[in-house]
Amino acid sequence: MKSISEQEYLSALAVLEHAKKSQVHLNMARGKPSQAQIELANPMLETLRDGSDFLDSDGNDVRNYGLLEGISECRELMGQVLGVSKDNVIIYGNSSLHVMYEQISRSMTHGVLGSVPWSKLDKVKWLCPVPGYDRHFSILEFFGIEMINVPMNEFGPDMDLIEELIQDESVKGIWCVPQYSNPTGITYSNEVVRRFARLDPKAKDFRIYWDNAYAVHHLHRDKQDHLLNIFDEALKVGNEDIVYMFASTSKVSFPGAGIAALAASTPNLSQIKKQMGVSTIGYDKINQLRHVRFFHDLDGLKRHIHRLSDIMLPKFELVERVFDERLSGLDGVCWTKPNGGYFISLNVPGKAKQVIERCRECGVVLTPAGATYPYHRDPDNANIRIAPTYPDLKELAEAAEVLCAAIIVEMH
Repeated sequence: MKSISEQEYLSALAVLEHAKKSQVHLNMARGKPSQAQIELANPMLETLRDGSDFLDSDGNDVRNYGLLEGISECRELMGQVLGVSKDNVIIYGNSSLHVMYEQISRSMTHGVLGSVPWSKLDKVKWLCPVPGYDRHFSILEFFGIEMINVPMNEFGPDMDLIEELIQDESVKGIWCVPQYSNPTGITYSNEVVRRFARLDPKAKDFRIYWDNAYAVHHLHRDKQDHLLNIFDEALKVGNEDIVYMFASTSKVSFPGAGIAALAASTPNLSQIKKQMGVSTIGYDKINQLRHVRFFHDLDGLKRHIHRLSDIMLPKFELVERVFDERLSGLDGVCWTKPNGGYFISLNVPGKAKQVIERCRECGVVLTPAGATYPYHRDPDNANIRIAPTYPDLKELAEAAEVLCAAIIVEMH
């Protein structure tokens, strides 16, 4: 392993001191799309401008009540994204995170397909692949659900451990971000997906929350990960009730005004729609129609992703290049080079909190230490989630240099 020379240490200190004096304000804390990305979707707002055609493909006026599950052509589009029939899809509002929250909330109050409501049980547990998505963990913590860490490897979560843990009837679910996982960028292998589809948990109300947030978020046009379709695999073994699939266009169109979708088996959807019908008559169908008329179909959505990747890829490449130049060979320091998604996962064993604090003092805001673990407890104080998308290239280069300097100083 490379040792840090005195000159490298002094140069890193100088970078940090310069950043402090310059009063920089750089934020890589969350995976927000940049302004340039958002503006690519602006023409969507013109699709219904003349006000003459508010009818969906079935002749329904999208300005009025009705269509709890969403308009047909939008269900078709999101079904294509998730690889299922439109008959297995419900379209919601702009946030898939809210859909997941709602599913857990309803399970707490009303159970799953006739099971005992979770709120009436002595203990409810949940499996959490780590490092993972902090907002997933926040939902569980809000409801008082006990979280159990499951380590990730290069193929996905540790399936041997999962198959062992689900023999506990109090374990009711697992989070999965199966493609370009948050934050590691891993895409689950075919074998991992098949094992998920064949899971036989003791709890019949156990559900896989398959959050395919980055299903179409490829960074490269010619180098893309392939994810096996879990719903198809579960159907093959008669186990389709075990999975809920989620997706949204939040990072494709407008983060605050996209569309979210849930896909599930017919029995699951029947219960979900019955419960939904109490709280709403339907979601924003005008927005659904806008999205369909802008993207048209999955091919149109992919063409839009290509335009987004032209903006995003140089940012990922810049961070990776700075890391290669500054951090290669440092003991235990490693980072991912994903083919898609929104994050780079950086590991600095034993130093994450200290590095993040040094960066904060210099005006560079990173995701808080421990955020990628339940209860904010990273057992190795190692993982730092890097979100390169929001800053411009100049700001990003400066932030990456400050981050590397902080690591070098801490490891000296």
